Amino acid sequence: MDKINRRNFLKKAAAIASVAAVSTQVAEATPTNILSDERMGVLVDTTVCIGCRHCEWACKEAHNIPAGQLDEYHDRSVFKKFRRPNEKALTVVNEFENPKNELAPIYVKAQCNHCDHPACVSACIVGAFSKLENGSVVWDGSKCIGCRYCMVACPFQVPTFEYDKAIEPRIMKCDFCIERTKQCMLPACVEICPMEVMTYGPRNEIIQVAKERIALYPGRYENYIYGEKEVGGTSWVYIGSKKMWELGMPKLKLSPAPGVSESIQHGIFAYFVPPIALYSLLGGIMWLTKKRSDLEEE
Repeated sequence: MDKINRRNFLKKAAAIASVAAVSTQVAEATPTNILSDERMGVLVDTTVCIGCRHCEWACKEAHNIPAGQLDEYHDRSVFKKFRRPNEKALTVVNEFENPKNELAPIYVKAQCNHCDHPACVSACIVGAFSKLENGSVVWDGSKCIGCRYCMVACPFQVPTFEYDKAIEPRIMKCDFCIERTKQCMLPACVEICPMEVMTYGPRNEIIQVAKERIALYPGRYENYIYGEKEVGGTSWVYIGSKKMWELGMPKLKLSPAPGVSESIQHGIFAYFVPPIALYSLLGGIMWLTKKRSDLEEE
């Protein structure tokens, strides 16, 4: 049955592609995905975070998002519910119970993890997302058509959309402080952290730092580096006293997240596709991808 469905879908895809071929050319999808050996990363040590949320404030300040006063971030009531990054807070800190010490909760910072093989880059049909040489995954608003497939594709559910803006809404997510790092400055969250929870440096070096800490303090850390291999690896990696999927992070496969060939998305869709055809084809692709994933898990 799966083969029949696949065959029928490919026939429809070919028909839609033929429609696209006669459409007016308006943009060419040219995504960038550079995996440099010198790409940067951040090691997050969740055992030393105190939940001060200074990183949240600094992130907003760095990205011209209304931040308020730093003192306002001492409000602990926000920890009553689990939060995800959104268009008004590109990074958030969540609180979790510590079974070893109920008086010392575990705090975990969440933001875009800047995957080595980003699903958002693969999903974007117009090349609005790119993986840069320094490790950042960034969004180009001049190319975006607002399909929001990046939001569906992201395994961490990070990209968000400015629904409250009628004119030129943006896809919002952490950009690894690309404008700061271009000037040899630290990411804002890393710089402000009073506990030095985060270590910024070449990814291969911070992975080694993580391994050394785990070896040195085996009773303090789980012998696992989250993000070292998940979905093909991420620029942000985590260590802690518990597995990260017990602390709000998704438990993911080690293979890269993009489930659809980039050659299809950035070849067939190198030219403008009418909206109805676009959503029909993308919807079919996502259905097939999910179906394949379900079959693999059975």
